[in-house]
Amino acid sequence: MHTDSDKNAASSDELPRCSWANTDDDAMRRYHDSEWGQALHNSRALFELLSLELMQSGLSWKTILHKRQGFIEAFDNFDAHSVMNMASNIDSLLTNPSIIRNRKKIQAIITNAQAIVRLEDNNISFTDYIWNFVDGVAITNAFVDHAQAPCETPRSTAMSKQMKHDGFRFVGPIVAYSFMEAAGLVNDHEIHCFRWKQIAQ
Repeated sequence: MHTDSDKNAASSDELPRCSWANTDDDAMRRYHDSEWGQALHNSRALFELLSLELMQSGLSWKTILHKRQGFIEAFDNFDAHSVMNMASNIDSLLTNPSIIRNRKKIQAIITNAQAIVRLEDNNISFTDYIWNFVDGVAITNAFVDHAQAPCETPRSTAMSKQMKHDGFRFVGPIVAYSFMEAAGLVNDHEIHCFRWKQIAQ
């Protein structure tokens, strides 16, 4: 994740965290401590995370995180079978102040739900599909500062290309890499962060 959160704000405890999580924003800190970079093997949760990541494009993660509950309610808890049929809801969603009101991004979430259901119809879970891009094994990096982490990699470019081929939308290489970081396919916690070692083990 590449975020513009305040790196200089003091956190409320002494745990060593990634620089982007050194903030007085409780939601950001909780997300870093319990979710970001943790390997996700749940198709619904992966769909939610992919949707939030594509919504973040051009925005801050803090903005998305503070609207997360609104997204969950608007998109039926990211049940792909429900979301795939929400095309008729787009105009209504565009009036919902609890989410990001961007027609192309909303349409992408619906289109992606349809792609996930097509995979399931071919006996491929979204979890298996996503983890296949790293051969089922998380990649552990060793950055001192998250600013050293790339915005995209050859692997995220390959993921993006395949996902687009399979009908997914708004999944460029940068969105794909942020998704890989967030879903734990890649451990990009800074090496001094208490979560780096926990996840690496």
